Amino acid sequence: MPTTVVNGLKIAYELHGEGEPIAITPGGRYSMDALGVRELAQSLAARGKQVLIWDRPNTGGSDITFDAEFESNLHADTLAGLIRTLGLGKTTIVGGSAGSRVSLLTAVRHPDVTERLAVWWVSGGFFGLLTLAAHYCGENWTAAVRGGMNEVVQLPGWQETFAKNPANRDRLLAMDPAVFAAKMEQWGPTFLQVPGSPVPGLSAADFASISVPTLVFRSGPTDPSHPREVSEQVHHLIPGSKLVEPPWGEQEWNRRSAETRSTGNNVLFGGWPLLADQLKEFAES
Repeated sequence: MPTTVVNGLKIAYELHGEGEPIAITPGGRYSMDALGVRELAQSLAARGKQVLIWDRPNTGGSDITFDAEFESNLHADTLAGLIRTLGLGKTTIVGGSAGSRVSLLTAVRHPDVTERLAVWWVSGGFFGLLTLAAHYCGENWTAAVRGGMNEVVQLPGWQETFAKNPANRDRLLAMDPAVFAAKMEQWGPTFLQVPGSPVPGLSAADFASISVPTLVFRSGPTDPSHPREVSEQVHHLIPGSKLVEPPWGEQEWNRRSAETRSTGNNVLFGGWPLLADQLKEFAES
């Protein structure tokens, strides 16, 4: 797996195919090895695109760091830096779930690298975002307060990155538990929405500043993590954006979440390759 250094961090990535560049960001704290991510990249590469997939800081083979006010800002800045480091030029930025938030923030914070923008499964809603804050920050805060960093490194969410980048475990263990807990307390509220915006880290003015062609895939009506109304609000907030139906049924997230829980295998993004035709058409529009 190739790596490069971006803003002082080792970042793992892959490039597939040749042609107009597209960058895909996964959701959750999952790596580019999650089922469906590489397969989407390969499908787009077969359609004449050069596709970047990558591991965000704190995921997969990339380094961990907590040196940021908001983790998604860290990811957006790293993606922009990776695109510049690889010399890809203006790139179509796409992603789902957490990857949609990172993609939106990249377009806002780094318009110089953004050619087009496409997002699906936009996380939102009070309880959906509260769940994110509790999962990403609350569990880590509780572990650090209760058992120190020795308990933090036992959490399931860190095991993949420890396997792919063993130095990450040492980095976590070397942290002061009080400092780490304070960072989790700082990050927790940043996952909640602010007035006038359905997406953490973005204001209504941020959405209005997005001037590139934008494609928003409508979420399912019963998706508790990515409410339909959030995708529709994002569409209305971005000038000239296009709202389209996804290539899967309305129960896609719920069905794949249930299968992931029952089998223990992450199939959340297994349907993503179905997006290839719509993304190719959009990238060429």
